[in-house]
Amino acid sequence: MGDDLAAKAVDLAASASGPDGPLLVLKHDDLFAVFDARGDFHGDLHAVGPSMGADGLFQDDTRILSRLILRVQGKIPELLSGDIGRDNVVFTAHLTNPAFRDRLNKLIPRAQIYLLRRRLLWKRKLYEALLMRSFAAEPTAFDLTVDADADFRDVFEIRGLTRAHRGETFKPCSDGNCLTLSYHGLDGQVRRTAITFSVPVVIRDQSIVLPIELKPGASRHILMTIASDGDTACPSRNGFFAALKNSKREAWHHISALNRLETSNTAFDAWTHRAAADLSLLVTDLETGPYPYAGIPWFSVPFGRDAVVTALQVLWINPSLARGVLAYLSALQAAESSGFHDAEPGKIMHETRKGEMAALREVPFGRYYGGADTTPLFVLLAGAYLKRTNDVECCRTVWPAVRAALDWIDRFGDADRDGFLEYRSGQSGGLQNQGWKDSDNSVFHSDGSLAKGPIALVEVQAYVAAAKRAAADIALAIGETDYATALVMQANRLQEAIDARFWCQEIGTYALALDGEKRPCAIRTSNAGHVLYCGVADPKKAARVGRDLMTQDLFSGWGVRTVASDASLYNPMSYHNGTVWPHDCSIVAAGLARYGMSKSAGRIFTGLFDAACHFPDFRLPELFCGFPRHAGEGPVAYPSACTPQAWASGAVFLLLQASLSIAIDARAGVVSVRDPYLPDWLERVTVKDLAIAGGRATLQFRRQKDGVEVELAEVEGDFHLIRIGRE
Repeated sequence: MGDDLAAKAVDLAASASGPDGPLLVLKHDDLFAVFDARGDFHGDLHAVGPSMGADGLFQDDTRILSRLILRVQGKIPELLSGDIGRDNVVFTAHLTNPAFRDRLNKLIPRAQIYLLRRRLLWKRKLYEALLMRSFAAEPTAFDLTVDADADFRDVFEIRGLTRAHRGETFKPCSDGNCLTLSYHGLDGQVRRTAITFSVPVVIRDQSIVLPIELKPGASRHILMTIASDGDTACPSRNGFFAALKNSKREAWHHISALNRLETSNTAFDAWTHRAAADLSLLVTDLETGPYPYAGIPWFSVPFGRDAVVTALQVLWINPSLARGVLAYLSALQAAESSGFHDAEPGKIMHETRKGEMAALREVPFGRYYGGADTTPLFVLLAGAYLKRTNDVECCRTVWPAVRAALDWIDRFGDADRDGFLEYRSGQSGGLQNQGWKDSDNSVFHSDGSLAKGPIALVEVQAYVAAAKRAAADIALAIGETDYATALVMQANRLQEAIDARFWCQEIGTYALALDGEKRPCAIRTSNAGHVLYCGVADPKKAARVGRDLMTQDLFSGWGVRTVASDASLYNPMSYHNGTVWPHDCSIVAAGLARYGMSKSAGRIFTGLFDAACHFPDFRLPELFCGFPRHAGEGPVAYPSACTPQAWASGAVFLLLQASLSIAIDARAGVVSVRDPYLPDWLERVTVKDLAIAGGRATLQFRRQKDGVEVELAEVEGDFHLIRIGRE
């Protein structure tokens, strides 16, 4: 996902592991932290550039704290354990001392002092509570030291871009119990980080020293805050517990919206609980409503495509996320043309950034529109939301944005008037490819030559056809009947054109794209599965696509590769040319299920479930390598994948919906289930308290010898269940 810099991540970014194993993450709103299991940041200990660490405390695309290292009498504490709670709110580290000589030169053996760190983020501030307890037989006196620094580097610098000039870093300022680090950016903004303690400290350069004296069995409590706005208020227990209470309450609200599943498989339950907690972590409550940020660390900002896909993945179980996404993207819809930002009137935003480099236009991503697929996906989501909720008033509110998006598709998106939506390479610094596979080499011909624009991606055409049908549903709901009829006719013509121009008989599937000369890129890819997801494939051809997607060339055993292993540019370690992306697999599985290939969808479901069981904490990453599955071995990690990632977390919910074949039409008051399928490892699924057409119900699925039994229970409201058998 993301942009072309992500394709350089293997070379330019540090891998997601630190001095003590995998890095851990916390986030609240636009503040996020990446640190090791001890709780330390080491980012500024590396050279600037390719080897630079990804850890630190970040606010608004700027690393506001690059180093935070705790020491006991000058030595790094030994790690006992460190982890984040199931709801992604509190980090806890259990530490002990190595052997050291105290201030009186007395030898203190290891494991005499217990240290407990608890950390959370809330409202632009990091809160930390530190407990020390002595198990020594004699009194001890030592210095607890916190080494701190802030490089105030833009996230794009950390990812590898070199800047000709930077702003001015001020000399650290100390005042009693507080150390303030400051930077005056070239954008004129002064960024300050204030590190404040609840007890008196001694500050020596950028080391904060806390003199500690502990009698046998005695304990000491210290509070610390790190404020991204320079707030130097003294930390207090009331402040810490208020932040804890509020963050727990907010997380519960977001998690409970998704955590409606009970199944017969505890490992699968762990996967869904992890996914719900990760989406809760990534969702930010904006003025327009909840919005899922894309992923940590590189994409902890609003992205258009990622948010729409995530909202679609969870729409059946939590439609409120879609409403927030539609409202935000409507508000940021382009109103004028800008070559630098790849913007034209009606186009939907690709991403937005708040960092110094974006403000100075050193990168075009301050508010960037270089995505060919985001605009039709936005329209598709609006129609899907209407069908799921019958929220006509919301759709009436976003209707002007939908009309403007459709106008962009027809006027600007189809510059040569051949009926297809194309894109041209962006300006310097922008994206060369503008589908979800946006690496520079992700669109190519069978001989390995890169396609030259303008490029029409096959899945984008499918999105457009589905979007026009979705918009027609909205038009009918608000009384624009003639426009609805015209949209359906346009969608039908486009569906015929996709079939005529993109189908490649020689490879038995749809071409990846048409290049600027209208030559098909005859490559077998996962993109064809998106055509099935949109319902625009001829049924006989859909069956061929389904069989192809499950061959060993495309299905690795863990999931569907982005590109078949016999392709000229296949590389299972590349960003887009042979890896496995969970969100992509979930869309493919949903497409297969739509055309009645539920067992094939189940194989993808099973592969990703097995993969989730191998990854730490059942957390599927943004992507992983596309090497074939071998008995007794787990999936091969991609070294700089974002984790957590919103649409990777959302994948499990779309996979389950595809398996159960649930469709909810709130306007008609119908819950339909078409030939549901449960894999061997999943005997029973209960979907609790599902909002349906103004009411609520619980759906129960149980695997039987002759299929899957479905029951509707605890019904409140006027709707009914329709069971549709295999055609």
